[in-house]
Amino acid sequence: MNRSRSPLSGLDPRTRQLLTLAVIVVVALASWWVRHRERQPAPPVPHGTPSGDVDPSVHLAMGNPSGATDDPANRDNFLMRKPYFALAYNNAKGTPNWVAWRLRADDLGSAPRGEFFTDSTLPAGFKRVASRDYSGSGFDRGHLCPHSDRAGTPEASKATFAMTNIVPQSPATNQKAWNDFEEYCRTLVKHDGRTLHLVAGPAGQGGTGKNGLADAIGNGSVTVPAKCWKVVVVADDADNVGPDTRVIAVVMPNDMTVGHGWGKYRTSVAHVETLTGYTFLDRVPPTIANGLKAKVDAGPER
Repeated sequence: MNRSRSPLSGLDPRTRQLLTLAVIVVVALASWWVRHRERQPAPPVPHGTPSGDVDPSVHLAMGNPSGATDDPANRDNFLMRKPYFALAYNNAKGTPNWVAWRLRADDLGSAPRGEFFTDSTLPAGFKRVASRDYSGSGFDRGHLCPHSDRAGTPEASKATFAMTNIVPQSPATNQKAWNDFEEYCRTLVKHDGRTLHLVAGPAGQGGTGKNGLADAIGNGSVTVPAKCWKVVVVADDADNVGPDTRVIAVVMPNDMTVGHGWGKYRTSVAHVETLTGYTFLDRVPPTIANGLKAKVDAGPER
């Protein structure tokens, strides 16, 4: 029987011993390097980095309001960490429970709007809402993370048109007070140099659009919310949150009575928690978070 010769068989014993020792040293150093890298903390995120170019967990820096998980068995509270925002998808409702995102000046720009598209990243067997499910319903395709908060690049803008970022909003809500508040938040970033942490979502069932009251659209596949809410943490330019940090919470009816001006819809974060059953600011120390959640913002509206 032929036996293959070892590549080292032609070397003298001392040379073979030295080469074997060298291999052992290289393997040991490689193992140490891997363990060393695993123990290193994640590098700090540069302030000038657009949100889509960093770990998506930045969008959950203030917490995970519903305790969503990325287990597909958790169909009505399914966590999706996307480059430009994070969300908890509710399969039964065909809408997100909430969408969270960080907003900095680098995220703003003039990229064009995109086309609404079905989110193909949902797990197999999940309801995949299409843009046509809203057609003729009398409700707008209402962004939670708005296009203009991600207009820094065409890719970022396009990402906001995923139907997992959309809820049925009355035209009055979407185009008036809700839009007014979105624009105000961007002024805090553009002109005041603030970093914002935002989370928004629907609540309840049954809203009124151009065609009247509806509990659902798309042949019953998409729940129409009764209200829409948003919580905004206005951090400083170093992304710090403390007892004096401004926190703005709003709850708006999803009907045709909504006019311009968002200030009259201000409320406390504690009220939004009662409305939704969620817990906000759970990654902020409780001694700070509890005080912030009890306040109703009284700051400027424009």
